[in-house]
Amino acid sequence: MSALVVENLSVVFGRFRALDALSLAVDAGEVRAVIGPNGAGKTTLLDVISGITKPRSGRVMFGDTLDLTRRSETEIARAGVRRKFQKPSVFPALTVRENLDIGCGTAMVPRLRAARIAEVLAETGLDPREDALAGSLAHGEKQWLEIGMVLASDPKIILLDEPVAGLSDSETERTAALIHALRRPDRAILVIEHDMVFVEAIADRVTVLHEGRTLYEGGMQGARADARVIEVFLGR
Repeated sequence: MSALVVENLSVVFGRFRALDALSLAVDAGEVRAVIGPNGAGKTTLLDVISGITKPRSGRVMFGDTLDLTRRSETEIARAGVRRKFQKPSVFPALTVRENLDIGCGTAMVPRLRAARIAEVLAETGLDPREDALAGSLAHGEKQWLEIGMVLASDPKIILLDEPVAGLSDSETERTAALIHALRRPDRAILVIEHDMVFVEAIADRVTVLHEGRTLYEGGMQGARADARVIEVFLGR
C-alpha cells in the first residue's frame, strides 16, 4: 500500500527544470532513499512534499484523497508529514525537553505530551541530556534532537534531509540504528543522503535522480551495478 505517491511532478525555476514529470511511490512501512548528484532535484522534491515549493504541474498524494500540492506547510505538517532539514534547526536557548515539547505541536493534549516526550527521549537516546540546553549539544546530538522534534508529533511520513552530514562513523551507525527503530507498518520514511554506506544500511529501495527525472529505482546493490548510475553519480 502506497503512503505517498508523486505523479508527473514538474518544478521550473526560470529556465531550470528542477523536476521533470517525476513520478514515484513510497510504501507504508518503507524506508526510501533518494540519491543523485548535486542539482538532481532531491531537495526540491522534499520542498514540494512539505509545501515550501509549489510545482508547475503534477500532484503529491498522501493517502487516497489529500493532494499535498494544494495544502499549506502548516496543513501538511498537521496532516502527519514532518521534515528534518539538512542543517539542524533547534532552539539553542531551550532545553532538549523544551525543544521536544515544541515538536509535539499544538494539537496534542497536555496529558499526552509528557508521555510522548519521554518516549522520544528514549528512542533518540537523549534522555541523559533532557535538561541540557540545545545549544550546548554536539553536532550529532543536535541531529538526533531534530529527528526527535519530528518524531514528537507521531508523523505518518518522515522526511530526512542528509541526517548524517558531518557525523563521525560511530554517530552515523547510531543514526542508522535510530532510523531502523523508527520503522512502523503505518509510517514511511524518505531520506536524502550522500553517504552511500549509510544508504545501503537503512534503505529498502533507492531512487536515483538525475536532472529532475528517475534514473534508477530498486535496491542499492543494483544501483551500484547500473552503468548509468555509475556514470552520472557513483563514479564521480
